[in-house]
Amino acid sequence: MRGWDDHAPMRKPILLTLIVAMAVAACGSSALTATPPNSPPSSAASVALATPAGSPLAAASSAPTASPTPAPDDTTWLCKPGLADNPCEGSLDATVVDATGKSTVQAASPAADPLIDCFYVYPTVSLQKGANATLSIDPEERAVAVAQAARFSQVCRVYAPMYPQLTLAAIATPSKISYLSALVAYNYVDSAFRSYMAHYNRGRGIVFIGHSQGALMLTALLRAEVDPSPSTRRLLVSALLLGGNVTVPVGKSVGGDFANIPACASASQIGCVVAYSSFDKAPPADSFFGRADSGINPFAGNSTVPLQVLCVNPAAPGGGSAVLDPYFPTQGLSLFLGSAAPAPAPAASTPFVSYPGEFSAECKTSGGATWLQIDRTNVASDQRPALSVNESPSWGLHVVDVNIALGNLVDLVRSQAAAFH
Repeated sequence: MRGWDDHAPMRKPILLTLIVAMAVAACGSSALTATPPNSPPSSAASVALATPAGSPLAAASSAPTASPTPAPDDTTWLCKPGLADNPCEGSLDATVVDATGKSTVQAASPAADPLIDCFYVYPTVSLQKGANATLSIDPEERAVAVAQAARFSQVCRVYAPMYPQLTLAAIATPSKISYLSALVAYNYVDSAFRSYMAHYNRGRGIVFIGHSQGALMLTALLRAEVDPSPSTRRLLVSALLLGGNVTVPVGKSVGGDFANIPACASASQIGCVVAYSSFDKAPPADSFFGRADSGINPFAGNSTVPLQVLCVNPAAPGGGSAVLDPYFPTQGLSLFLGSAAPAPAPAASTPFVSYPGEFSAECKTSGGATWLQIDRTNVASDQRPALSVNESPSWGLHVVDVNIALGNLVDLVRSQAAAFH
């Protein structure tokens, strides 16, 4: 079975898919219908595609609600409570390595009866050949669900739909990519959310979690289905939208992408958003992330005021610097640590490895960019591997956006869940 790191040489162009999709977003305005390959044989197979004039962001959709006789759930679920061979409900044990290199095993497991739900949309990982992926659950989707979403099962029931995302293969042939392709992906996410609300939510609080393409899809979903709807918005515990350039007016905590969902300013605040892109140095002028004008979002709306990318430090939502609690999947550790990764991982028989306190984070704004600055806390004496992600400076630490602060994010959701109830 291939590990998540098997496509490491293809990581650099991942978001170029979305950039090209945005570039062709000025296509026609007639209503269209498209069926991605291998779509489920149901009403969801014929996806009514919004046009640029009637896109997910052009006007609010009616909020999804449970009806007395909802349509059958035809979503293909990557993760769902009770699902056989669920990648989001396996062992969460971690090998914890301190600054001296000493390791201990930290036991952890999914909660038996968590108070809230998490709705997770995964980033660009598909190695399929078409512009849009099929709904086949491949090793890449399973691996990224383990890496990014599984640890949240300590605090929530995790629902993660498969969707016909824009694939890595599409980047090799940009002519395959169209605005339609982006809308096919979005409409499946929207359909899955509506099905979740109709069949499983039952008034439970929701945390939305997405990274990269997943964050872009969820930003569109929240703008269309949650932000304008008080009845749905009251269920919002928080939204963790990482590496997706969520925007706010310069100097503000609300506005831009969301009219009613503010940035989180404390660990106990609910109904708010956490967003950031991580870098180990200031983003360059051509950065894909941290800059509101980078153009990676095919669904970006128009703004009459200057915007900046939102940054909320998951370790210190109120501001300032704080140490991080990273968790990386043991399998495929080189994806995160590059040549600095131990080979094999440090005697780790657990699915995760953690380096608590090795890194600190603080939101920074400079030169028109806003980002989460990541630094090592004690370079001289720390025996643990440094980050060595082989991306161009324009990508920063995009591949580790979630895992560099995964323990902090889970703790934040735990605090927010308690506040919600």
